[in-house]
Amino acid sequence: MQAFTAILNELDHVVNHPSEAVRKFKKETGREVIGCLPIYVPEEIIYAGHMLPVGIWGGQTNIVKSGAYLPGFACSIMRGIMEFAVQGTYNDLSAVICPVHCDTLKCIGENWKVAVPNVPCIGLVYPQNRKSETGIAFLTAEFQQIRSQLESLTGRPIADEDIENAIIIYNEHRKTMREFSKIARDFPVTVSPKVRHRVMKSAFFMDKAKHTMLVKALISELRSLPAEEWTGSKIVLTGIIAEPDSFLDLFTDYGIAVVGDDLAHESRQYRTDVPQDGNPLERLARRWADLEGCSLAYDPAKKRGQMIIDTVKENGADGVIVTMMKFCEPEEFDYPILKKEFEKAGVPHLYIELEQQADSVEQLRTRLQGFTEMLYRR
Repeated sequence: MQAFTAILNELDHVVNHPSEAVRKFKKETGREVIGCLPIYVPEEIIYAGHMLPVGIWGGQTNIVKSGAYLPGFACSIMRGIMEFAVQGTYNDLSAVICPVHCDTLKCIGENWKVAVPNVPCIGLVYPQNRKSETGIAFLTAEFQQIRSQLESLTGRPIADEDIENAIIIYNEHRKTMREFSKIARDFPVTVSPKVRHRVMKSAFFMDKAKHTMLVKALISELRSLPAEEWTGSKIVLTGIIAEPDSFLDLFTDYGIAVVGDDLAHESRQYRTDVPQDGNPLERLARRWADLEGCSLAYDPAKKRGQMIIDTVKENGADGVIVTMMKFCEPEEFDYPILKKEFEKAGVPHLYIELEQQADSVEQLRTRLQGFTEMLYRR
């Protein structure tokens, strides 16, 4: 377990010090670092240009200046991002890419140009008519614009061959993260909810090839151990993100193990690979067409609820916890449908409203305690 602990400490350090990871990369390589706002960014294009893509998902901070750019009813992830931006936290970035997945991201993209003029913001529009050939062609053209703007930024071409290689690296990383999620469910003590979350989160601040290597080493260490017994509750998380960390600490307090998730910040990033064969940019666009079960991706068939129910059954979970980021409209629109389907399938669920900037989780403590007691009585 020494090796396991050492790897976890390395990943944990990256999560706790993302700015240090950025500066280290720039110092060692002399290359650029590109920020990626939620939820989906074609990181393979950035990686192919020998740059480091890093995730920008907000965090805990005091909201002081961002109120000049976003209203109080914007989700806390976006308010956190804007606060960090105007405070200069992202000044080491060469640019950011802002996908327009929701109304607040539209505001971020425009306000960024005024609030942070020293860090270029590259906009990216995803078509909601995403499965048609027209939609795929549109997104392929958008990705070509991303490629061209990154080439102008760096003065270096991004070759198709390099994008192909990046796709291979990223697909391998996705496969590895799926394997980690699967084996982690058998080790609910060693891989606590917080540990699981931080292994996932660390990927946003590291070279994907290195992260893949480290996570494979974690998997190898776990496979050498017997599965752990668990007498507490097993749940599946769904939502955008499960933060702040103090929220996940409550899971340990009440004997709750996370055996699967449908979080945009975690497994939604990894469950859909880039397809094989064809133009690399078109293949990246087809990944958006193939993606299912996300509130940000138009889905008239409403497959998400059944997908979560299947995850519950496959992982032997006792129920679902909906981690609703306050004021996240796409997720709020999905919830009534999810609630109806969970109740029809007899899957217990708990709806919890989260804010990254919350200074107390005591109300959440009470609700989690009540939920676990209800599960024990079933």
